[in-house]
Amino acid sequence: MLDVSRTVKWNVEPSFLITSNRTVSEWGVVFGDAIAATAILDRMLHHSHVITIRGDSYRLKDKRRAGAVFHQPAAPSTSHQPV
Repeated sequence: MLDVSRTVKWNVEPSFLITSNRTVSEWGVVFGDAIAATAILDRMLHHSHVITIRGDSYRLKDKRRAGAVFHQPAAPSTSHQPV
């Protein structure tokens, strides 16, 4: 009988998810220091998968339907290509 627990190597690493309405190029302004933002992003993006979602959120669409927000087109992202 094959003991799967001994033949499969498990590589489990912690995962995290960060969402932002700012492009990566704007993070220097967000952190107030472009050098610190570059260092933080360098470490976060080293082994990461970046997913860029374009368009309005459902929350913004609901506010627009209610007349609370006027339409503004989504700003184009210049840092990463969408996956």
